[in-house]
Amino acid sequence: MFVATCEADVLLGDVHSLKEKRAIIRPLVKEVRREFDVAVAETGFQDLHRRALVSVAAVSGSASHAREVVDACEAWLARRPEIEILAVRRRVFGGEDEGI
Repeated sequence: MFVATCEADVLLGDVHSLKEKRAIIRPLVKEVRREFDVAVAETGFQDLHRRALVSVAAVSGSASHAREVVDACEAWLARRPEIEILAVRRRVFGGEDEGI
């Protein structure tokens, strides 16, 4: 079993409140989950109205497939006009990590 994760630090456009932020992030998270069948959530910067940390995790029998799914999610996020990706952190767990 392999798990690939991606944490995207995103900047939101013309947002002035946490309520406006939720109106952007909630549908975005829901759409990623529906489109790619992955675990996804806002995992950081909850108290900032213009920033969000969106994390995605994909589980697969092969590292390459898990990585491909996470890469596709990142590409999808990058095409969204309402956000700008500032930084991305990817990780793959599995293989020799399985005994931990």
